[in-house]
Amino acid sequence: MKAARPGRIIVVRHGRPQVIPKEAPPMRWRDYRDWWATYELSSLKDGQTCPEALLKEIGEDAVILSSARPRAMQTAGHLGRGREVKHDPMFNEAPLPPPKLGPFPMRPKNWNKIARLLWMMGYTGGEEHVRDARRRAAKAADILVQTAGEGRDVVLAAHGWFNRMLRPELKKRGWANVHDGGDKYWSYRIYQNR
Repeated sequence: MKAARPGRIIVVRHGRPQVIPKEAPPMRWRDYRDWWATYELSSLKDGQTCPEALLKEIGEDAVILSSARPRAMQTAGHLGRGREVKHDPMFNEAPLPPPKLGPFPMRPKNWNKIARLLWMMGYTGGEEHVRDARRRAAKAADILVQTAGEGRDVVLAAHGWFNRMLRPELKKRGWANVHDGGDKYWSYRIYQNR
């Protein structure tokens, strides 16, 4: 008996959260740390709908997964339209530990850039190391590939940076990006096995 052709992997960035980096006032590093913790627990902003083009890509038998963060879980709920969604912290966003830069206030969007750069260089601030996050992304890619290998599409609602970390891992496993929707809220990429 011929093995089932693998399904597609659709990786979605969550919808617009209630807490937005560019809308917050300047703050110091401790305040940014607290702000990021609030962002991580933020729900989706009210009144959003999933883009119709994305919904059309998601078949009735697709497996719906999400990170364990509220904004991703709610996004997956929109994508699943009442179906079961499996939430897993394996797909959570990579951390953004703020460097202790003294009394210099900045907007969160600027803290995000500095924190991400320093995190990529190995700074952890007591949080997950970039090396460990890369291992987590590799395990997450294995889960996606294994699930799609069962012959059904798999849809993941996750986060901007973590989704970027999945790209090279999926490529290593022979999956090609056949649709690149960018990195904005509700954007998505579709991968197929070569």
